[in-house]
Amino acid sequence: MSTAAPVQPTGPGAAGPAPLPGAAKRAGESPLRRLPIVRHVRQAVGLQRGMLLGGLVICALILLCALFAPLIAPYGFAQMNDANGDFGTQQAPSAAHLWGTTVGGFDVFSRVVWGTRTAVFVIVVAVTISLIIGVVLGLVSGYLGGWLDRILVVVADAIYAFPSLLLAIVMTIVISGGQSKVVGGVMAAAISITVVFVPQYFRVVRAEAVRLKAEPFVESAQVIGVSKPRIIARHIYRNATRNIPLIFTLNASEAILTLAALGFLGFGIEPTSAAEWGFDLNKALSDVTSGIWWTALFPGLAIVLTVLGITLVGESMNDLNDPRLRLRKKPRRSRRARAQRARTGRTAAKEA
Repeated sequence: MSTAAPVQPTGPGAAGPAPLPGAAKRAGESPLRRLPIVRHVRQAVGLQRGMLLGGLVICALILLCALFAPLIAPYGFAQMNDANGDFGTQQAPSAAHLWGTTVGGFDVFSRVVWGTRTAVFVIVVAVTISLIIGVVLGLVSGYLGGWLDRILVVVADAIYAFPSLLLAIVMTIVISGGQSKVVGGVMAAAISITVVFVPQYFRVVRAEAVRLKAEPFVESAQVIGVSKPRIIARHIYRNATRNIPLIFTLNASEAILTLAALGFLGFGIEPTSAAEWGFDLNKALSDVTSGIWWTALFPGLAIVLTVLGITLVGESMNDLNDPRLRLRKKPRRSRRARAQRARTGRTAAKEA
């Protein structure tokens, strides 16, 4: 006589299978806590947490200066006089000019503050465009393969092997046509930096796409007839772009250095078109030998602090993404456990 297998209850009050550990906690988390930066701040401890928070504070100050530059800067970036007349050249820091004036008669503090707008604009335009182009080309090349993949790999390797600064200079000259206005200068610098960064995103995403297209879940999607664009967008893209936030932060600091180098070498923006720290450093070279330190110190500090803040964020994210470098949180002992341990210690001392 055979016995039927017990039927599992299926009503509203029936107990289902036990949830996986932490599944309920993850399901109840807000989307904000799952963002890369927020998640890394919650995971970081000790020195890693201090580096990450320090970098975020510096980046936040730079963004605030760029956003509220008209309110923070006492003068315009190209302003050389006010109601009292001309500013004068190479004036030392004073109440009227907190960080002095340049050899051209511009207020140094105002130029540095307005320069944050140029820096943030170039970072956003250059890194965003290069990210979009590099990710799309990497996904298509890695998944489809064939002759298209070979051509894109050869082009990307050729661009990647070219010296980045020299490539940026050539692209700036080609795009701007010798002009240094807002569109011809700032946009030329941003697009030239974009060309330098595209191969980096392409190589990373393509390598992940080549690996993922051989995974069982992708092969299962192919078997059931899912279209290639849907596989790329739904399965490959989500798993191939996990390291993109880290590369974004590292490229942002490199974009600042490339922009400053272009301005320092004379391929940047004229002072009447926009404020740019590299150009101000170029004009301050002769001042340093004359003992006029303020015209070069503050633009240089702005470059250093911006690169430092972005680098701290990027390196901290890199350490937190690597389980071998990530610091672990020490388990917290409850108050009752600490009290019990103290009583046990006192009892052991009395018995001894």
